[in-house]
Amino acid sequence: MTLTSHAIVLLAKLFSGFTVRWIDCQPDTCQRIYFANHTSHLDAVVLWSALPKEIRALTRPVAAKDYWSGGWFKPHIAASFNALLIDRKEIRVHKSPIDSMIRQMGDIYSLIVFPEGGRSAGEEMSDFKSGLYYLGKKRPDLELVPVYMENLNRILPRGEVLPVPLLSCITIGAPIFLEAGEPKADFLRRARQSVLQLKDL
Repeated sequence: MTLTSHAIVLLAKLFSGFTVRWIDCQPDTCQRIYFANHTSHLDAVVLWSALPKEIRALTRPVAAKDYWSGGWFKPHIAASFNALLIDRKEIRVHKSPIDSMIRQMGDIYSLIVFPEGGRSAGEEMSDFKSGLYYLGKKRPDLELVPVYMENLNRILPRGEVLPVPLLSCITIGAPIFLEAGEPKADFLRRARQSVLQLKDL
């Protein structure tokens, strides 16, 4: 990790005051897809920072290239937490974001993804888009680990630039897998529910 990476972790802890709960799931360096609710630009940084150091080194948050490529500061920060930047504007059949994710994770890295796509406007989670389903279909060996992140939207509200220090909680739940023959819509509902149920634990 670089000096900037260490600074990111310290600042994420300072501003979010996060506590992490592992429920029916243990920290492990095996390849996984961590999928979480999405309410703030801080989500990827905070979740990455909350992982144990040895797991963090092998985990890449998937983030929007159009947001993290502007200016000089954001690209530097994105590189420091090893973000996998996806171009949401140049999606083509032969340039699939899913294929790019799978290629770049290889047989080493885990990913952090936000299946809602964009950030939710309020407390209610949006329906999941199909990306998580195709990741599970193309890499059925991967553990798909649900994560619920609470209070991040209040630390950096939509439209704000500077975070407000508050306490947050990150709950990491039991892995799920795409079942053989499971319809896409059924799987996405089940995956979304696996995140929602962590809110009440």
